[in-house]
Amino acid sequence: MIETERRSLLQTIFGRLRPGRVLTQLRMLLGYSPVFTPWTGMPYQADVVRAAVDAVARNAAKLRAKHIRRVDGRVIPVGGHIERLLTVRPNPNMNAYDFLYRLVTTLLIDNNAFAYPVWDGPHLTAIWPINCLMAEFLEDESRTLFVKFYFADGHVVLPYSEVLHLRRHYYSNDLLGEQNDAINATLSAIHTTNEGLAQAVKTSAHLRGILKFQGLLKDEDIQKNRDRFVQQYMTLQNSGGVAALDGKAEYQELKNQPLMVQADQMKELRDSVFRYFGVSEAIVKGDYTEDQWNAFYESTIEPLAVQMSLEFTSKLFTPRELGHGNEIIFEANRLQYASMTTKLNLREMVDRGALTPNEWREALNLAPVEGGDKPIRRLDTRPTDEDNNEKGGDTGGNGTEGGVGQEGDPPGRDQGTELDEGRT
Repeated sequence: MIETERRSLLQTIFGRLRPGRVLTQLRMLLGYSPVFTPWTGMPYQADVVRAAVDAVARNAAKLRAKHIRRVDGRVIPVGGHIERLLTVRPNPNMNAYDFLYRLVTTLLIDNNAFAYPVWDGPHLTAIWPINCLMAEFLEDESRTLFVKFYFADGHVVLPYSEVLHLRRHYYSNDLLGEQNDAINATLSAIHTTNEGLAQAVKTSAHLRGILKFQGLLKDEDIQKNRDRFVQQYMTLQNSGGVAALDGKAEYQELKNQPLMVQADQMKELRDSVFRYFGVSEAIVKGDYTEDQWNAFYESTIEPLAVQMSLEFTSKLFTPRELGHGNEIIFEANRLQYASMTTKLNLREMVDRGALTPNEWREALNLAPVEGGDKPIRRLDTRPTDEDNNEKGGDTGGNGTEGGVGQEGDPPGRDQGTELDEGRT
C-alpha cells in the first residue's frame, strides 16, 4: 500500500515556517488593538450585498497590470515576467481575473485584503491572496513589524514589508480599515423585511376565522368538531377554498392583512447598500449609460486601481528598482463602454497622433492591423505662416511628423530596466 504525503496549502504557499522569535503585540498610538477579524454575520449571503460587491469586483477584475518605467518624464513600457504573471496567472490556482476579483471582493467585505508574493531569487513566481480567520500585528526587539495570520490548519508569521495590504474606510486604526458595522442596521432591516414578506405570503394563503357552534357543547366535542373542520377545509387538499356548514355551526372569517414595507422604502434600503459599496442600481443591473459608467469608473474603479498600483509597486520592487522609476500600474480601456458616436469621434484623435490606429480599432472591438501601432498625423494641419511648398521639413518616417514613435523598442529586463538581480 502506497502512502501519499499530504501537504497543506499553507505549506505550499509559505513553505517552511519562519524560525521562532520573540514577538510582542504592536502598541498603537490611539490604543486600538491591532487585530483584524473578518466581518461576522455572513453579509455576503445577502443578495443585495453580493450584487453590489460583484458589480465592483467583476469590473475591477478587468483592470490590466502593466510594468513601466518613468525616465525623464517619459513612460517606458517594460513588460517582463512580473507583468506576464500579473496579467495571465498570478498563482497556479487563479488566473488574473480570478485573483483580482477575489482580492477586491475581500477588500469590500472586510475592508482589508492581504496578498503574499512568492519569490525565487529575483523572479516573482506567484502572488497568493490571504483569506485568514484572524490577523495580528506584532513587533520584535528591533521594532520590525510582522503580521501573524491564523488559518484553520495553522498560522504563519510574515514581515509586513513583504505583504500586500489594501485598506478601505481607513480612519481610526493605524494599520487596519474600519469594520462594516455602519451597514449592519440596514442589512438587518432588509433581512427582517424579506422574512416578513415570506411570512405574509404564507399567512395570506391560509383560511383563518372563528367557528361558532349552536347550543352548548362539551369541550372535547368542540375540539373534535374544530379538528374535523380544519382537516376537511383548511388544508392544501381543499383547493377550491370553499367550506360547507349546516345550521349547527357558523364560520366567521378573520381578515388578516399583514403590514408590508412599501416599494419606495424597500428601494431606499437597497440603495443605501449600493451607495455604501459605491455602485448604483444601473451598474448592478448592467443597463448603464456612458455617463453612468464614467461616473462609476472615476468614483469606484479608478481609486481601486490607484491603490493597487501604489501597493504593488512598493511591495514588488526593491528601493533600488524604485529609484530607477519602476512601477506597476493598473489601467482599463474605458472606451469599450463609450457610445458608438463617441468612438467614431475619436478619429480626430487618430489624425492628430494622440491615438494609434490600433488603439482606435480596439475601442471599436476590431482586430489590429499591421503598422497600426505607430502614431500618424495629418499633414494638412501645418501653421498658416509656413510655406506649403517648403521642402526639407522634418516629417519623420512613415508619414509621421517629428519622428513620432521612432525611439525604438523599450528596454526590457536585459536591456537596462535596472532591476535588481536579488531581493533585499
